[in-house]
Amino acid sequence: MTERGTDRDGAASHAVVIGGGLAGVTAALQLADAGVRVTLLEGRPRLGGLAFSFRRGDLTVDNGQHVYLRCCTAYRWFLDRVEGAHLAPLQDRLDVPVLDVAHPRGPRLGRLRRTNLPVPLHLAASLATYPHLSLAERASVGRAALALKGLDPADPALDGIDFATWLGRHGQSPRAIEALWDLVGVATLNATAPDASMGLAAMVFKTGLLSEPGAADIGWAHVPLGDLHDTLARKALDSLGVRTELRTKAERITRTEDGRWTVDVPGETIEADAVVLAVPQRETRELLPDGALDDPDRLLDIGTAPILNVHVVYDRKVLRQPFFTALGSPVQWVFDRTDSSGLLRGGPEGPSSKGGGGRRVGGQYLAVSQSAAQDEIDAPVAALRERYLPELERLLPAARGAGVRDFFVTRERTATFAPTPGVGRLRPAARTHAPGLYLAGAWTATGWPATMEGAVRSGFSAAGAALSALGRRHEHPLQEAV
Repeated sequence: MTERGTDRDGAASHAVVIGGGLAGVTAALQLADAGVRVTLLEGRPRLGGLAFSFRRGDLTVDNGQHVYLRCCTAYRWFLDRVEGAHLAPLQDRLDVPVLDVAHPRGPRLGRLRRTNLPVPLHLAASLATYPHLSLAERASVGRAALALKGLDPADPALDGIDFATWLGRHGQSPRAIEALWDLVGVATLNATAPDASMGLAAMVFKTGLLSEPGAADIGWAHVPLGDLHDTLARKALDSLGVRTELRTKAERITRTEDGRWTVDVPGETIEADAVVLAVPQRETRELLPDGALDDPDRLLDIGTAPILNVHVVYDRKVLRQPFFTALGSPVQWVFDRTDSSGLLRGGPEGPSSKGGGGRRVGGQYLAVSQSAAQDEIDAPVAALRERYLPELERLLPAARGAGVRDFFVTRERTATFAPTPGVGRLRPAARTHAPGLYLAGAWTATGWPATMEGAVRSGFSAAGAALSALGRRHEHPLQEAV
């Protein structure tokens, strides 16, 4: 008879996690925290999945702008777990500058802010003075918000309709959708209202804006994402003795006759008691053994949606706010990434050793984040430059006449799963029909859209299922001990 949490030879149970994004790293941390021996395999030369950084000259660049909200309790756990919460602080209170440059009387700046009043009064003052909607539109938004508050996002019926249809039934004008609902929805869902499942939209708005006053306070990394999702994550994994293999792709997983698993990688076969597949849906389908899911080809029906980021380095400061969002312009959200990129320090090396003064190159680095970018994801850099530089000058008068030191683009063609109506029935749970095999990833059945929060939650689910099967008592980070 073997000891609980050990394999048949009396050694510690061994789990292999395939995929080193946030889902896989979370699963590995949870398994190792519970005393399981863990091997983490990642095909890229770094951890972090699609939330990563790279070097471009003296700059350290995030591939895309990522934010989280105070209600993202799982991602906040992750930041705490890797000792990086202080590097990605939250706003004291929600405050989003919204600049409309298409107003007939000239550009108008509004703000979405909250108070400490109870929900939904916490947004009442902001909505009452929001200049981008008429008085009638503001009143209709309030009525729709109250209707939304009473919905159950897990209701399968909501997954079958699109957000725009629901908004239309509840009196929302095209302007209200543009200036409020899509302002938030496109950034969180990576889809406009006609292309978004009402179930996922209800989850976003009910949790973020209608659960508690501070739920939608925004947080973002003040350092490169790689510092959090790669460097600090690797440090946490190493402290637990996790074997992390980068540039290593799993080629095949097989269940053995004794109920264990083997994972084939180049030059090695790894034996395991449990396997967590934490890779995108297409790669998961390729690795799944027969019988693991009822209809594995349904994974291929979960579509993907792109995100485009336009990066501009100016020779002077052109934006005083840390970020803003725009109306009446193709520009969606603009973030100041000057400090996090190392621009003012002349790169990560910091002050020069010669004379102690350091090389201060000055200027400002802005990142323009464009979600639901199907129409532009393959556009040439020259065409994007021709479009977005004049738009930034229209939005930011200080950019007129400023020199552009660098202009480049990052593209994630499969940045997220597409949150289309009906996607809920396609998203699989963590457990498969194959004992000891579990799924993780933001595209699995987390109840959340494709966010960092959803990825971490999927890691919790996969690790929790594996630990239960291994007989390991464990605590869910967001619940009581199980």
